[in-house]
Amino acid sequence: MRFNYTTLETCHTATGIVLVIDVLRAFSTAAYAFSRGAKEIRLVSTVEEALELKSQLPNAKAMGEVGGLPPAGFDFGNSPTRILEHDLTGITLIQRTGAGTQGAVRSVHAEVMFATSFVVAQATMDHVLRLHPEEVTFVVTGGADNAEDLACAEFLEKQLTGQTVDTEDLIRRVVQSRDAFQHMNDHPQFPRSDLEFCTRINAFDFAMPIERKNGFLIMQAINLKLGV
Repeated sequence: MRFNYTTLETCHTATGIVLVIDVLRAFSTAAYAFSRGAKEIRLVSTVEEALELKSQLPNAKAMGEVGGLPPAGFDFGNSPTRILEHDLTGITLIQRTGAGTQGAVRSVHAEVMFATSFVVAQATMDHVLRLHPEEVTFVVTGGADNAEDLACAEFLEKQLTGQTVDTEDLIRRVVQSRDAFQHMNDHPQFPRSDLEFCTRINAFDFAMPIERKNGFLIMQAINLKLGV
């Protein structure tokens, strides 16, 4: 199995199976949103797209950030801690972030795409292995020097190829990363507890495939064992 590493600048070239990684915090927050009952998550690039789509869909709310903070008109920010405070049963979320959703939107040639983070790592790998891929591409949405997304990509690569993984080292790389520093002062939109939630490896037994439907990017939580 071959592995490719791309960023937001190069993911438009990615084909085949593409894993779009955002550990802090978009695709960790998305997983926790599904755990609170969200029906689906639609991924967009801009704030304007999110608000317009929110106005068009019944029972929809906007979730995400610009510069880490929720824009005006958004119902939720980009924090696992904060999203866990809400019952999202049956709600369609529209997610816009500066890294994670951009990676999904820009991966225009992906044939199979998953939103990925540590909390859904094993379930994602289970889905990927069922496809018997010769090649997998990681989109490191935080950039080539992004410690937490690179740690997740390397974890996935090692696990997919049966190598030993030092999970304590992986968690340390996340909590000592550049983006983690925003949480040190425990800002309401950057609670320190987010770091714990984002480093719960395999917290959930579902993967988050992204499909293109009628011009939209739609993410759902899929549990292989349950078939849902």
